[in-house]
Amino acid sequence: MSSLIEHPHPKERRIVFENAGKSDYTPDIENYLAHGGYVEARKAFTMTPEAIVNEVKASNLRGRGGAAFPTGVKWGFIRRDDGKPHYLCVNGDESEPGTFKDRYILHRDPHQLLEGMIITCFALNIHLAYIYVRCEYTHAKEIMEKAIQEARDRGFLGKNIFGTGFDLDVYFHEGAGAYICGEETSLLESLEGKRPYPRIKPPYFPAVLGLYMAPTIVNNVETICHVKHILRLGSAEYAAMGTPGDGGTRVLCVSGDVMKPGPYELAVGSVTLGELIFDICGGLRPGRSLKAVIPGGSSSKVLRANEIFKIKAKADDGTIIDKEVPLLDMVMDATSVAAAGSMIGSAGVIVMDDSRNMLWALNNLNQFYAHESCGQCTPCREGVLWMSKLSTRMIAEGTQESDSATLHNIADHIAGRTVCAFGEAASWPTQSFIDKFPEEFGVQIAHQ
Repeated sequence: MSSLIEHPHPKERRIVFENAGKSDYTPDIENYLAHGGYVEARKAFTMTPEAIVNEVKASNLRGRGGAAFPTGVKWGFIRRDDGKPHYLCVNGDESEPGTFKDRYILHRDPHQLLEGMIITCFALNIHLAYIYVRCEYTHAKEIMEKAIQEARDRGFLGKNIFGTGFDLDVYFHEGAGAYICGEETSLLESLEGKRPYPRIKPPYFPAVLGLYMAPTIVNNVETICHVKHILRLGSAEYAAMGTPGDGGTRVLCVSGDVMKPGPYELAVGSVTLGELIFDICGGLRPGRSLKAVIPGGSSSKVLRANEIFKIKAKADDGTIIDKEVPLLDMVMDATSVAAAGSMIGSAGVIVMDDSRNMLWALNNLNQFYAHESCGQCTPCREGVLWMSKLSTRMIAEGTQESDSATLHNIADHIAGRTVCAFGEAASWPTQSFIDKFPEEFGVQIAHQ
């Protein structure tokens, strides 16, 4: 974790990673309190729940788990006074290839997450909350369970927290390590002890029919951590750090062919892709040139280094025009990445230089998705495995003339035909790799 502990890059704006990035910081409650911990949680109890929700809405915080849905809007779907039990499930599953930010928070600053959960639960009349994490995060389990017990011992969790009369219990839950549990309804099924098959939406929107068929909010670890900072800074200052409709900071997880991979916390929209790769991450390996970038975790569409895309911009006379933008000038926010034809997703930026074989890279992803399909939907269960077998054969035996068309056709018949977004996650890499790099999916001779 040295890339985080070192001094931050001048362009970084560490908020969520403020404590986690200090080499002398330990994840115990005494240290957290010494660094201003639980101040915002106490402040929350001096506010009305409605005021907290309105602050989160005004902050323009978007979910950091992949969908980028406005957090305050999601919270607004739950009514405090409907007489039903409400639940909070914090998604720390973090199974998207290229994404590794939540692990740092769980390991280095667990009480920050708990404080964000306390504020969230008070705002939404929630008295029982879960932290759901994949079973591979064994060290995170030890740290979080210790932190939960420390908070209980101090009266920050349990009965009558902070002496306010508000009760809240938090439990840590390990999943079996299934990628599909990153999808919120699959997570809820797993939490209930069932096979993690995604639910059909509608009617099973979690805010209406969630855990145990009761209203439930599912938010990512990083998202919940931002809540305390919204109260600390105020929604106006927090929103001003980002772009219109997307406030605050975002952790970009950079991996692949860069000299300084790691997680970087930056104000939303404050850097371009080129600045991220060549300034903050120290550029590519010596003698190499940029070939491709996957901007939001493996399920987002790959972008070719030399491509040009169009965005809406205001001309000197005030009219709105289409402006052509080179990929390296793409601003790293949800709107700009979407305009380029991909998505910011979980902000797992995977960088590939000119040494990378695109067929090999796609096959690597196909094998992953074939392994992770839950098997509920036939197009996904059969199609993703078919894509994996075909791309594996293309590498081993050489590519036949019809292979790329067949591979693309399979992907086309998965996307949009499944209960959850796994179908798109599995098919978009195949569609985009073939569309962006057709020359690498033609007739080839297998390497012996």
